[in-house]
Amino acid sequence: MPDDLHRSRCLAAGPRVGLRPFTPEDGAEFTARAEESVGLHRPWLFPPRTAEEYAAYAAALTGEAARAGFLVCERAAGGGIAGFLTVNNIVRGAFRSGALGYGAFAHAAGRGLMGEALDLLLEHAFTTMGLHRLEANIQPGNAPSRALVRRAGFRLEGFSPAMLFIDGAWRDHERWAITDPCG
Repeated sequence: MPDDLHRSRCLAAGPRVGLRPFTPEDGAEFTARAEESVGLHRPWLFPPRTAEEYAAYAAALTGEAARAGFLVCERAAGGGIAGFLTVNNIVRGAFRSGALGYGAFAHAAGRGLMGEALDLLLEHAFTTMGLHRLEANIQPGNAPSRALVRRAGFRLEGFSPAMLFIDGAWRDHERWAITDPCG
């Protein structure tokens, strides 16, 4: 997609990536990238890999007040999808918090694109979305994920044994969080 069209669909843009909402039209590219990335994602992450799974996932991220999803689009690749970020379990009121989820696709991994995207998301979450806190729950063995949030300024707050049921077993997680530095 041309850069001007890419910008018009973006909620936030940096030098190399932009963030935009999920759309039904992204299903084929997203699922192809997810299929190519199985080796990178397992055993941590299970993004949708079929059209049906994608449709349900995208609908939930765009149709529920307690969830928001953003595609990470690479500007140099004409807006091609490099990864995704989600904010789940959004609670308003006095808490103003959400749970962060994310994944890079294999072709984009290790290139710093997700770090730039996470910085854009933090700005969007703390301003436009009105959140005060984001939490990321990460399996202890997932060193790249831990490094990503650490670089973004998240702090390690604790350890939760057997927190989430993933890939057939209850998995331990570290709790990382960041609060709005301006609020």
